[in-house]
Amino acid sequence: MRARYALSAIAATAALTLTLAGCVSNDAPAKDSSSSSSGVQKNDSIAAMLPAKIKKSGVLEVGMANNYPPNEYKDANGAPTGWSVDLTRALGRVLGLTVHFDIATFDNIIPNVKSGKEDMGMSSFTDTLEREKQVDFVNYYTAGIQWASAKGKTVDPNNACGLKVAVQATTYEDTTEVPAKSKACTDAGKAAIHIFKYDAQDQATTALTLGQVDAMSADSPVTLFAIKQTGDKLQPAGDAFDAAPYGIPVAKDSKLAAVLQKALQSMVDDGSYAKVLSKWGVESGGLTEITINAASKS
Repeated sequence: MRARYALSAIAATAALTLTLAGCVSNDAPAKDSSSSSSGVQKNDSIAAMLPAKIKKSGVLEVGMANNYPPNEYKDANGAPTGWSVDLTRALGRVLGLTVHFDIATFDNIIPNVKSGKEDMGMSSFTDTLEREKQVDFVNYYTAGIQWASAKGKTVDPNNACGLKVAVQATTYEDTTEVPAKSKACTDAGKAAIHIFKYDAQDQATTALTLGQVDAMSADSPVTLFAIKQTGDKLQPAGDAFDAAPYGIPVAKDSKLAAVLQKALQSMVDDGSYAKVLSKWGVESGGLTEITINAASKS
């Protein structure tokens, strides 16, 4: 559901506050990424279906923006970590490929996939009809939207008129969900929601923990992880809503889509997919069937 671009002035202020206060960091405890993909074996019949270029190189080039914990972010050494990183590494094992993460800004990943610079993206993309005009998506997870507020402060996402709400810039929450709620407020003659946009999710979380905003909105696994990482400072604000599929973007009409679908389905069937999700506590959004372009089929 996410995306991002440069820091706004508000976000820059929050980033400075973060430096001074040391509240929340993407370096919060990472897990050993190798353990969840160990034991996953190459599937020769599926690997044989790979496009010739990838098969010849032996490398899967993966575009990723790594600041959306716990999905994909940086560990204490700056290396990619998170459950989608573990899932991608396990996927590489099934295909007999070395996975190379090409760290990029989120809004450059789909253009890079379209141009052939990257074989695929793995960065919590929501599969939407608009994005399906540019790329195909291999759907691997379902995430809802979850708001959070300061511990002990009641916030209703459906009645947030006049409140300050933090989002990561260019996410679905920024471009669609919170603006729609704000418009409903002004249409009813009430105060608009003040949307505070941040370049990285940890900055949005920090703004909330410091009391600079009243609430934040993000994908459900992201918000629940942020609540856990901040101890007793934050709480869920209402229940998760508007569940939508995450998808791996690949070039339109690429043979790679069917290969990834089969590889991921084999992981669902043998239990290795569930092992990755349960390691990170995000199994509630797991799928039993891996599909392609779910948005256009819903």
